Amino acid sequence: MHRIFCVGRNYAAHAAEMGAEVDRAAPFYFTKSALAFAASGQTLPYPPATSNYHHEVELVVALGTEAFRIEPAQAWGTIYGYGCGLDMTRRDLQLAAREKQLPWDTAKDVEHSAVFAELTPADRFGSLVSQRIELTVNGERRQASRLDDLVWGVDELISDLSHYYHLAPGDLIMTGTPAGVGPVQPGDEIVGEIEGLAPVHMTVGEPE
Repeated sequence: MHRIFCVGRNYAAHAAEMGAEVDRAAPFYFTKSALAFAASGQTLPYPPATSNYHHEVELVVALGTEAFRIEPAQAWGTIYGYGCGLDMTRRDLQLAAREKQLPWDTAKDVEHSAVFAELTPADRFGSLVSQRIELTVNGERRQASRLDDLVWGVDELISDLSHYYHLAPGDLIMTGTPAGVGPVQPGDEIVGEIEGLAPVHMTVGEPE
């Protein structure tokens, strides 16, 4: 892993449930540090300084080559593989920061909040079309959509990011979450699934 880029409001229905609109002029991003990384299958503690910790399931794109100022048609050749991930969020802190027009860092860049399943190489996954993406908590489905509901496609995201950064092998892009986000509590079992990929799983542990 090199860097973690995250895309905001990339499903229109999720933007609407958060009281926002999709800016169709350009995507927008936030980042998570390396300390946010966690492998699937672990029990991860409920984080401090929040009482409203939310799940978000996302398609993760892992880059395998460098990319700088490329066009969308070139983006497919930069992809190493795809995975299923969780962008866990201190929602109360995010909403408070948004109201004051402040950055989201303490809400999003949370230790163990970027949970990743095993990657599947791009040539084994095939084309991104209308694969199902969903999330369950304790077996109850909370989020469900399809990848063709993404506002900004994977090729557009990679191209756009490459005009801001020298993208590199190991960079990960979390492409946004569908509607249905919600709170979790200690003891909850979270499973995120994308058709054709290994599922991502975590258990919410007790607060530290």
